[in-house]
Amino acid sequence: MGTPAAPAVPASRGRLARFAWFVLAYNLVVIAWGAFVRASGSGAGCGRHWPLCNGEVVPRPKSIATIIEAGHRATSGLALIFVCVLAVWAFRVFPKGDRVRRGAALTVVFMFGEALIGAGLVLFELVAHDASMKRALSMILHLGNTFLLLGALSITAWTIHRARTSPPTAERASRSRLLTVVLTLALLAVLVLGSSGAVAALGDTLFPARSLAEGLAQDLSPVAHAFLRLRLFHPFIALATGVLVLGAASFARVVHSAPRVRRFSHAVTALFVIQFCAGLLNVTLLAPIWMQLVHLLLADATWIALVLLGWEATYGDGALVLAQPPIMSRNGPGPMSEVPPSMSNVDPVTYAPAGETR
Repeated sequence: MGTPAAPAVPASRGRLARFAWFVLAYNLVVIAWGAFVRASGSGAGCGRHWPLCNGEVVPRPKSIATIIEAGHRATSGLALIFVCVLAVWAFRVFPKGDRVRRGAALTVVFMFGEALIGAGLVLFELVAHDASMKRALSMILHLGNTFLLLGALSITAWTIHRARTSPPTAERASRSRLLTVVLTLALLAVLVLGSSGAVAALGDTLFPARSLAEGLAQDLSPVAHAFLRLRLFHPFIALATGVLVLGAASFARVVHSAPRVRRFSHAVTALFVIQFCAGLLNVTLLAPIWMQLVHLLLADATWIALVLLGWEATYGDGALVLAQPPIMSRNGPGPMSEVPPSMSNVDPVTYAPAGETR
């Protein structure tokens, strides 16, 4: 009887992990393209039609705006297909009840949410030069759903990667509830910051300034539009959020010993500082489109790193719980790390027959 063949699950998980990271990266490109649609005023390029463009399956390039908007819809459609493929693949590879399955299912939910919000923006004409509060609320909803989609995709890709590279340990160290609360508050703060940034970016698009002085005058005007007033407060919201996020990252390094938590903590710190500097540069340069896209992608990267930090701090592998008494040596009890590989200095354990003593 021959030796049974090795299971193909690890190889399948490796391919799935690479595909999951690809889907995450692809969605970042689609998000950046969507921001370009908004910043260039091309949202009405396909008219009041959805999902068709100007009522045509293959739209004629009537304008640059039509090409930009039609391209965004095509790439968004591919993103939806990729996410569905990822979910089906994850359900085939991982067993019932696995976290990967739940994460993949959430990515599908949030991706359909993206499609519905995009459809609403077009059908209700909340695009191009519309400056209504309905559009502001739709931008906040869109940004929030986008962040949740990226978070679900990141967790899905990371859990697939972790399942492929290092199986979970049987016992884990107890987590600090305070750390969980602090990281949750940091995530909520970044959501608020992103929402204010989305409306501020909309104000830059609809009410452009030719100089910093003119922009400040617009913001301080008693008759300034609500978008401009929020543009004025956005840097202060960023400062307050920075204090909370950087504090949460530092706290995670102090109370958690896992190397991955420390690496994600450093990544969150570096990305937030870079993003904040990019925001200042964006203001200085009067928000050119390319700088808006850079700022957005840095915000997305910061959010992803913070989500993965929270995930590792809550569910990742940390120091093992001490489930057995320490090893006894001639020098007394000591942790495992202090016991040399040789066991020559440990007295062997022997058992005397009943009724006898050593």
